[in-house]
Formats: sequence, structure tokens, C-alpha cells
Amino acid sequence: MTKRCSFSFAWPLNRPQGISAITRHVSAELEIKRCLVTLDEEYDSTHSDLADRVDVVYELKFSQLLSMLNEKTDQIGSTLEEAIERKLALKNAKRAELGKDPMAAWAKTYAMLQEVTKVTMKKICGEVTVAHTTDSIHPCSVTSFYEVGMELNLIDKEDMVAF
Repeated sequence: MTKRCSFSFAWPLNRPQGISAITRHVSAELEIKRCLVTLDEEYDSTHSDLADRVDVVYELKFSQLLSMLNEKTDQIGSTLEEAIERKLALKNAKRAELGKDPMAAWAKTYAMLQEVTKVTMKKICGEVTVAHTTDSIHPCSVTSFYEVGMELNLIDKEDMVAF
């Protein structure tokens, strides 16, 4: 039997966009409670404080989730990090060609949070459904790093849905 998981990454409550804008609705639609993953203080000191905790029954820090992933998959966290760094370098090179500044310094951290959460939850639950709030994902958004999990064959295209 497959376990059903709904998870969310913390996002400031005062922002109508981002993951917190959708996770309440997805968990309500699926009639399931939520697991919340927040960044450790060393990455973002306000991340946990600003998290939406509606219907959250379990909460983890990023470092705990990364440890769980590495235990289940022979240090795949390092592979994810390297792939995210390569993708970030490509995105920043493209931005430089266009005369734009590099992506924000926090982009890698949030991309890691996103991909580690999805991959770990898939390993724990047996499957995962990734719902994006739009089908038009900006190529230099943190969301655009969803490609990393797919390129590493850790997330399947069939796992992705629009909401």
C-alpha cells in the first residue's frame, strides 16, 4: 500500500505566491495532513518562523531530511547538490550573456530544499505528486530547478501535475 504524503516548503505567509499558496489547497483536496520542511537556522534564520503551519502534523528541518535521504540512497544528497550547482552555473552564464546579474545567493539553498524534499518524500512514500501553480515556469526561478530531479531520474515526468 502506498502512503500518501503532502509536504510543503516554508514560505513567508505574507506572500501570496510560492509553495504556501498551494499546499493548503492540495492537502485539502486530497484530504490529507501536511508535513512541513523548513531550513535550518544556519541557512535562513526566519524561514521556520514564517512557515504556514495550517494542517501540519509533522515538521522536519532540512538537515534531518537530507540525512534521511542519504541513509536511504547512498549519499544522493551530494549528487543533487552537484547537479544543482551545475544548473545554477548554466543559468548564471545565460544571465551574464543577457547582461543580467546572477541569481540570488539563496537560490541554491532553496533549490536544494525543494529537490531534497521531493526526492526524500518519494523514497519514503513510494510516490510523489509535484503540483506547480503555473505551467509557465520562469527559467531562473527556484521552481525551475525541478528539472534536476528529473534529469537524475529521481523524479518522473508523470509525478508532475498542474494545479
